Amino acid sequence: MKKRKLVLLGLLTLALVPISCNEDFLETSPLDAISADATWADGALSEAFVFNVYSSLGYGGFEEEGLASLTDEAMFTHSGRGVNVITEGSLSPSGTGNVNIIPQWNELYLAIRKANIAIQELPNAGFEDQALKDRLLGESHFLRAYYYHQLMRFYGGAPLIDAPYGLDDDYTIARGTYAENVTFVTDDLDKAISLLDGKDVTPGRASMLSAMGLKSRILTYAASDLRDGPTASAKSSVLGGYSNLELVAYTSGDRDARWTAAKTAAKAVLDATTGYKLDLAAPASAEEAEQTYISIAMGGGSAVGDAAARSELLFERTHSPLFTAESNWPLGGIHQGINNGPNGYHNWAGNTPIQQLVDDYQMMDGSDFDWSNPEHAAAPYENRDPRLAATVLYDGAPWKPRPDDVAAIDPYDEIQTGTYADGSGGIIAGVDMRDSPIENWNGSRTGYYVRKFIDSDPSLVDNQSSAQVVPWPFIRYTEVILNYVEASIALGDEGEARNWLNKIRFRAGMPAIESSGTELLEDYINERRVELAYEEHRYHDARRWMIADQTLGRGIKVMKVTAALKAGATPRAPYQYDPTVYDYTYTVVDNNDNETRTWDDKMYFMPISRDEINRNNLLIQNPGY
Repeated sequence: MKKRKLVLLGLLTLALVPISCNEDFLETSPLDAISADATWADGALSEAFVFNVYSSLGYGGFEEEGLASLTDEAMFTHSGRGVNVITEGSLSPSGTGNVNIIPQWNELYLAIRKANIAIQELPNAGFEDQALKDRLLGESHFLRAYYYHQLMRFYGGAPLIDAPYGLDDDYTIARGTYAENVTFVTDDLDKAISLLDGKDVTPGRASMLSAMGLKSRILTYAASDLRDGPTASAKSSVLGGYSNLELVAYTSGDRDARWTAAKTAAKAVLDATTGYKLDLAAPASAEEAEQTYISIAMGGGSAVGDAAARSELLFERTHSPLFTAESNWPLGGIHQGINNGPNGYHNWAGNTPIQQLVDDYQMMDGSDFDWSNPEHAAAPYENRDPRLAATVLYDGAPWKPRPDDVAAIDPYDEIQTGTYADGSGGIIAGVDMRDSPIENWNGSRTGYYVRKFIDSDPSLVDNQSSAQVVPWPFIRYTEVILNYVEASIALGDEGEARNWLNKIRFRAGMPAIESSGTELLEDYINERRVELAYEEHRYHDARRWMIADQTLGRGIKVMKVTAALKAGATPRAPYQYDPTVYDYTYTVVDNNDNETRTWDDKMYFMPISRDEINRNNLLIQNPGY
């Protein structure tokens, strides 16, 4: 980290380096800068400084390349972006892969430095509004905790720095243990909870509930297999052979006590507020459940959803000029549609769902989907968990009005990712596949597109300057429920786990779970997978459960759809999905282009870059690198 007393606030520069000169002609104030003393003497300028601490959050999970594409949720369509360096296990301290997906060590410390400045200056700030001062200090403690939790979950224990460095300070500092990091961050969150108690809740800004939700996540992670040294060592020879295991896991202490702390933290959130439609006594209808899930994904930011679903959001990234400018078109945030939508709409098909995700959505009766079942295989998208249709666009799914130059090919506004008999011995290539006549280089390689988080309002044309305002859910209420369920299972309180798990399932239109033991744990893992799909959880969950070799490591399977004419039928012209005219065949195949996935246990943690280690010779590298 470099000592800089200059922090950008959008177009406002806050010059934090004091000027001390005797020459009158040098005693001038820069017209584009504000001194540190002036900043902390003024409530509005202090607030602007803290807004800049938020700016390091970026677009959350709405960046062009998504964390989902480093998991068994999705694959990234476009080669040459460094994604395969991570998924193929070739990452190293000198080659860490795509830097847009993984939060970078140096960037996180720049954000922590900004938070440290605010935490140092706010207690003695010159403005008189104590409520604002407390709120900004609480937000700063929360943000420092958030950035440290990013370091912890991607890299492990990090150097603990609680004040901005001075020009003459020694920048070399050793990594704190994982246990020390957990204590440091939860202490920050306890301070944030106290300072933000009773303060207004503003979308996009940290609140008391934000801090409570993040505490629940951190303590759930801390109790998990990867963070329990004996368990991690038994499951991985790479971790078992690491001589500094305390940097990435607890090497002593009572694991049940850690699960109890996680359960208590989660229950505190559940007692403090409520989520969205979690009070049903029986499963919702499929139609209601699908709309409910769409509303949750819209986060109150779209006319196509219920604004009341905003109650799910404990901390979100709003898409307004509050934290960062939205002018980086089309790399994130408000342009989720063009980044991930179908090429038949002139979009880019960035992070497309893979077959393993689709297969993990159950049937409506709660049974598993099974390709060996002829009825399932003949109509794989029918009678499924309603969250599937709200998350994934598949062949034949209805979608937005086509652009004018595509409407003649598909006037029915349905996704086309297959090939269809034309009645004359030839085939029609679906307009949304890689053989499409429309920008085929942007076609899905998997046969699917993501629907979740893309506003289906037909007035929003994804590939134009109009943009959605859907918030990114950094922390939502249902995640905390799931944390509570996981801790309850670990502690043997299976009745409580089932009770809360079934609240989520009833909202989703799914029947109650009645399992116990290992089966209950497996049901929970799958429920968390489908409920939180594309929300940046699967990457961390698969690692902390130490099942990544069974998730990322199983490669990529994709869908090939073909349609043959039924005997005596007349083909639809233009083509339209129609099971009365066509016999559809759905074939699952291995992906053989773009990337070949593998798993190496070193990938449980990202490497610390060689540059960082060269700058700080006290840093110890992560296991396996």
